[in-house]
Amino acid sequence: MRLILASASPRRKDILTRLGYKFDVISSDIKENTLKKRPHAKVMDIALKKAFSVAALYPGAVVIGGDTIVYCKGEVLGKPKDKKDALRLLNKENGSWQSVYSGLAIVCKDKNKILTGYDVTKCKARKLDKSTLEELSGKHLDKAGAYAMQDKDDMFIERFEGSADNVVGFPSELFLEMIKEFEND
Repeated sequence: MRLILASASPRRKDILTRLGYKFDVISSDIKENTLKKRPHAKVMDIALKKAFSVAALYPGAVVIGGDTIVYCKGEVLGKPKDKKDALRLLNKENGSWQSVYSGLAIVCKDKNKILTGYDVTKCKARKLDKSTLEELSGKHLDKAGAYAMQDKDDMFIERFEGSADNVVGFPSELFLEMIKEFEND
């Protein structure tokens, strides 16, 4: 079984490698937008679009797509556009609970097999002062919510309930359940 990760995310690559899988990385070039409104539907839809875009080129492979967002105070928080937007996101999250949603899609076009799912982890952000938030705002422009729980220097998340891998962007427990459907073929 040829496995392809349709993502250039180093964090997704690291987790999949840690799980013991051999895979190729072929990043999807889709625009990450969707008409879905609910957080879990958004991440599953974008993950599916990523997986389909790569599976169209490699129909015999098993392709994994993923997407992650943060949901806080009624707003979906994706990756910040710039440092100013990152500061806006961090201010919204500061001292608050938020939910991190990661969607997963696994597709094999030749076998006409499609699985989607999502995981959610609750995170509590520390209450940080304005200057600390400004310092953090330029560090994680490539991450949903503008923070990186896995970064030892990022003290933003005080505690979490659920999967740490999910917050990093790849819900490993969900993946291990889903991939069984493809490994048993």
